[in-house]
Amino acid sequence: MKLEEQLLARAGGKCELTGAETDVVAYILPPETSSTLDNTLLISATLANQLNKTEQLNPEDWKFLPNAMWSEIPAIQIVCWRMLSRLKNEGWASEALDILYLDDETLAEAKKTGDHENDGYVSFHEDSIGQRLLEGDTVVLTKTLDVKGSSMKATLGTVVKNIRLVADNIEQIEGKIEGQTIVILTKYLRKQN
Repeated sequence: MKLEEQLLARAGGKCELTGAETDVVAYILPPETSSTLDNTLLISATLANQLNKTEQLNPEDWKFLPNAMWSEIPAIQIVCWRMLSRLKNEGWASEALDILYLDDETLAEAKKTGDHENDGYVSFHEDSIGQRLLEGDTVVLTKTLDVKGSSMKATLGTVVKNIRLVADNIEQIEGKIEGQTIVILTKYLRKQN
């Protein structure tokens, strides 16, 4: 039996975390990269996006955790522990985390990503008015900027196409102006729709 069939059989075609009948996606527990029955769950796309930090964490979407955490499936226990840890500022999550028991091996696996040391907030690249920026977006400069190391000025209203996000700094993007790739602060940009 293929892995996909085994997952569908275990999940009954439903989200393994909530039990809801919804479109499900395979979620591989980080830091693993290859999918096995022990490290993969079928869950709703919304939950997967929040787990993968591609969407902002919504505590209301996770209120099922105090029930799901009692699952006998270690992968579900790990996801529950990680999410309760990220949501520990919520009263209900803190209470559930206090009573959740994981054996030593499962707890060690749950701690591998270090997510439990951070809060649930995820930071994204945003323009000067708070719109989320994505790779390949087109932006407009909201201020005339001096380009360091060059005599060039990037003038107000300049359109910068196909931007790249600076991975380790949410306040910077890279873009080409007059054929030169430069780093631009997001506070001086407005996303063009």
